Amino acid sequence: MNLPRVLDVVADRTIVPGYTKLGFLLRKRFWQPLPPDALRGKRVVITGANSGLGKAAAAGMARLGASIRLVVRDTERGERAKAEILGEIPGADLHVDRCDVSDLDDVRRFAGTLTGLDVLVHNAGTMPPERAETAQGNEIALATHVLGPHLLTSLLTPALRDGEPGRVLFVSSGGMYTQPLRVDDPQYRRGEYNGTKAYARTKRMQVVLALLWGRRLECDGITVHGVHPGWAATPGVTDSLPGFAKVMGPLLRDAEQGADTVVWLAAAEEGGRAEHTGQFWHDRAPRPAHYLRRTRETAVQRDALWQFCEERTRR
Repeated sequence: MNLPRVLDVVADRTIVPGYTKLGFLLRKRFWQPLPPDALRGKRVVITGANSGLGKAAAAGMARLGASIRLVVRDTERGERAKAEILGEIPGADLHVDRCDVSDLDDVRRFAGTLTGLDVLVHNAGTMPPERAETAQGNEIALATHVLGPHLLTSLLTPALRDGEPGRVLFVSSGGMYTQPLRVDDPQYRRGEYNGTKAYARTKRMQVVLALLWGRRLECDGITVHGVHPGWAATPGVTDSLPGFAKVMGPLLRDAEQGADTVVWLAAAEEGGRAEHTGQFWHDRAPRPAHYLRRTRETAVQRDALWQFCEERTRR
């Protein structure tokens, strides 16, 4: 194992050096830049693109020539994000679309407006302070992070087949390392509800879904990745975890650093390689999906998650 790889692994396993801007700056020294036209002509959909990681990913891909659809719940905020990106990248090809990813009916409506597609980025996220349900009766973190993305991926698979090659990215979180796959209580109805735990549980589900979708879409030439951004100073962190943001403030990554691997997986050759599909990435390298034995799921549990998602999204 060469020195850069040794430093990378050590930073990853010790968490704070790897997840903060320190890890990003260390690893960046060994990266090759993407070609300036790496996404020229590519069609990209990014959910939750009005701020934070989604907006930064949109800007990063626009710089590489992609046509971006900013998928947001609030079109006014989406238009503001579009204007801000255009201020940085004049002439960027940006479009704002309204869709509440947690609302499965709205997901079906939105999917019906799309045809060809190269990259689908599931970035929309939420950390509810208390348990709430959508119109379809799904816990809102589960609906936003798991059910909506699962349905959207299914509906857009025909469009992604036209991609060269099509790619699907689930923006997860390092927080998922603390949680096992809870197929026994996916709707979080048991015990006292905790928004941070609900977030981590559903982020674990995303990583498993990336693996399962990767296996199912490989024969279509579509690669699927899970990715986590490290600890970034985004509205999701500063608003939902103010104590954590205050303590870690100077070490938090900015949104562009957090979104780097999302942009890289969308554009780089590695992002389209079949042997990489279904893996979990951080800072341009695949990472273990588990560090704790108690979080490891079985094949039966993974299949149960798939069946649950199929049942909840086909009603």
